Amino acid sequence: MGERVPARERLLKAAAELFYRDGVGATGIDTITAHAGVAKMSLYNNFSSKSDLVNAYLEARLAEWHALYGERLAKAATPRERLLAVFDSYVDHAERAYGWGFRGCGLLNAAAELPVGDVGRATVALQKEEVEQLFRACLREIKPDGGAAIDAMAEHLSFVLEGAMARAGLDGHDGRLKAARRIAVSIMDQL
Repeated sequence: MGERVPARERLLKAAAELFYRDGVGATGIDTITAHAGVAKMSLYNNFSSKSDLVNAYLEARLAEWHALYGERLAKAATPRERLLAVFDSYVDHAERAYGWGFRGCGLLNAAAELPVGDVGRATVALQKEEVEQLFRACLREIKPDGGAAIDAMAEHLSFVLEGAMARAGLDGHDGRLKAARRIAVSIMDQL
């Protein structure tokens, strides 16, 4: 007989699917507990509130992206490959979401529904800043004497990637992300 999945894990899995597919605001506690196959009390035994569950969902999405990026990074030998690994990890993340109906970046989608000052928005901002810092570090390795132009280029690549993710979410597939990767290659070719 298989091992029973703990209620917390089942709740997080259900929340991940429902928050991503339907949105944070449109997903109620009853829907989450029914989808997870647990009693409502199980939710409150594991999370202090829906807000706490949303924050756990965002932290889990961040950890998932870190794992995907880590897999890509392990295969990247050069600064150029490390930079492109960020783009590839976004494509990988998109592929994982297809079963729920790809809607773009789950972090940004959730952040758009959270009030200003919510701790969840800080988690999302942290990931977006981390991506830009990764770009900056890779570009500085490629062109150490690039100065302020490197900072501007890192910001530009960040905008290209996040804009591509938003458009990919509207399109329902990763074509825009792959186009953004090609743009990144052309930008690095100019260094």
